[in-house]
Amino acid sequence: MAPLLCLLPWTPSLTAQEEDTSPNSEVRLIPEVLSIQPGVPFTVAVRFRLDPGWHNYWRNAGDSGLPTEIEWYLPEGFSAGAIQWPIPDRIVAYTLVDYGYSGEPTLLIEITPPRDLDRGSPVSLRARVDWLICESICLPAYEEVETELAVSSDPPRPDPRWEGMFAGARSALPGQADGWTLAAEVTEAGYRLTVRSTEAGRTPPDSVYFFASGTEVLAHSEPQAQVLEAGTLAVELVGSPYAVQPSPVLRGVLLDERGGSWDPDGRVRGMEVEVPVAGASPPPEPAREAATPAGSGAAAGTGPEGGVTMVLALAFAFLGGILLNLMPCVFPILSLKILGTVGQGGENRARIRNQGLVFGLGVVLSFLALAGLLIALRAGGAHLGWGFQLQAPLFVAFMAALFFAIGLNLMGVFDVGVSLTRLGAKPGNPAGYGESLASGILATIIATPCTAPFMGAALGFALTRAVAETLLVFGLLGLGMALPYVVLSMAPGLLERLPRPGPWMETLRNLLAFPMFGTVIWLVWVFGQQTGVGGSTHLLSGLLLVSAAGWIVGRWHRTDLRSGVVARVLSVLVLMMAAALSVRGGAQEPPPLTIEEGWRPFLQEEVARTLAQGRPAFVDFTAAWCLTCQVNERFVLNKEAVLEAFRARNVVLFKADWTRQDPHITAALEALGRNGVPVYALYRGEPGAAPHILPALLTEDIVLEALEETLRAH
Repeated sequence: MAPLLCLLPWTPSLTAQEEDTSPNSEVRLIPEVLSIQPGVPFTVAVRFRLDPGWHNYWRNAGDSGLPTEIEWYLPEGFSAGAIQWPIPDRIVAYTLVDYGYSGEPTLLIEITPPRDLDRGSPVSLRARVDWLICESICLPAYEEVETELAVSSDPPRPDPRWEGMFAGARSALPGQADGWTLAAEVTEAGYRLTVRSTEAGRTPPDSVYFFASGTEVLAHSEPQAQVLEAGTLAVELVGSPYAVQPSPVLRGVLLDERGGSWDPDGRVRGMEVEVPVAGASPPPEPAREAATPAGSGAAAGTGPEGGVTMVLALAFAFLGGILLNLMPCVFPILSLKILGTVGQGGENRARIRNQGLVFGLGVVLSFLALAGLLIALRAGGAHLGWGFQLQAPLFVAFMAALFFAIGLNLMGVFDVGVSLTRLGAKPGNPAGYGESLASGILATIIATPCTAPFMGAALGFALTRAVAETLLVFGLLGLGMALPYVVLSMAPGLLERLPRPGPWMETLRNLLAFPMFGTVIWLVWVFGQQTGVGGSTHLLSGLLLVSAAGWIVGRWHRTDLRSGVVARVLSVLVLMMAAALSVRGGAQEPPPLTIEEGWRPFLQEEVARTLAQGRPAFVDFTAAWCLTCQVNERFVLNKEAVLEAFRARNVVLFKADWTRQDPHITAALEALGRNGVPVYALYRGEPGAAPHILPALLTEDIVLEALEETLRAH
């Protein structure tokens, strides 16, 4: 059954889950031979045993799920080949179709030892296997597997205990079959794959299924209509809605659904397909799946790879986290920290240091929690990316009410002691550890609309990796964001130079309320983009009630016990009315997207059609809740000089508005190796050419130089 809910082992409350790293499944590393010979390749099996009703995934998981990945830790000079994937099963649930395995699937990998390997001493092969195990829920799983082999001068001999298993694993692999001619062409819906026999009297089967190797080639849940006529089988394949343009080559496995074989000997149940597509742009130079050397403890991956290494992703994440403090999204929280820092001027050094560490802990834990939630939702089939929570109108309404309450608190309308609305400390009464932790959490939440420089590549890389690596990247991102405050807390000498707390801080506290109210204006505007004028009117009415609740508490909270209780009860009732109004506003019909003159709404088919016509294209991946996006658009992209440069080079402008959740835009971002906005992609008028990705922070010079360099030949 396709994944509906995912549980992750990062939360401290799931101690038992942390101990069982491979729930509902087991995995073993089994060599085919008893000993190995220097320079002679041999095969090992990664064999799973899955509980009844559970499954894991093929190289193309389908509509949801994740393929199995193997990280090899081999002795010096050894190399591991690519995973040999068995023919998968179709796993149908609701409208989703996944590709995977149940029972005891076996993945074969060829290992090549070095020619100068010393004889006599045994060698140890070790790997980490990551997979997703699913039934009605999905659980990420991993296991460290290891085996030891002797080195001999004699040719390798098969281990008789596993001969049957390896024979069965090889029979489950797709293969080549002679006597067939295959062709493919682009159609209006996607592709047409035709199969014809070259031998007289032999016809193709009348029911087949094509498993595409690529994740964004076909719409997996669409039926594959077939017609067998005059000895030729035509299979109509619906293209993926996430594909920017038709694939130049169809690669995959063609299965005879009647259980027959493609060869006379009955060995090839699934025929390997690799056929050029007529009508598509020419394929690029084929990439060879070379064996990956591994030695000296280095990890060699046989899973999906990208242009960013793990070390580089971690560096980008750390640097991006530091720069995130300079993004406009984080300024309101920066104001709160300024006030808190000023309030700490007369405190002892140990308390100052501890509060900085607690704030940093709140930031890092929040980044890990967001990463875990994002991984879980994506494993369940949701197409989400960085800042996904601000695509929900009710979350935007909650944030608007929270910042409005903080602003009222800073203005002195009410004071309810230690609470989230008191993150900015009162003069002479510095924030406690609870407020420091809460401000770190709030800083992370409000920072998610922003993608700082270097962050985009790190986030895109992180969400294609195993769970542990993803959490590590997000943790480094949080650590980078928290670093300036932690360093400041570790250097109390800087704080001692600040003026002593006094009445002047009340004025500063009031002034810092204005960034909060400015944030509220932005959030109400975002809410209006998602729900229309009616929705924003409901939210503004709710904020009016929030101010009334704050005034009630501030006016009668401390007069006497009876008045305080009445004030609290009345304020809670008023807040419930405010929440009801916000919920009603969030349910309003979203308005149609408005596109500025000269821009077109983003559709992947339109981008592909534009490039096929030889015209360059520029795609602005943006969102109303992304302040960096809005700054870039108002001060750079919509400047007349920039628009004139686009017109002069005949560039078609597309706006991909991600304000509301859109799986097509999410998939397009993933195809670019990104997982948040802003992203700016400039395409030459050449189908298949990689786009030029501009920085997250734009200037007129950056855009004009990109146009000059990328479109020089046009």
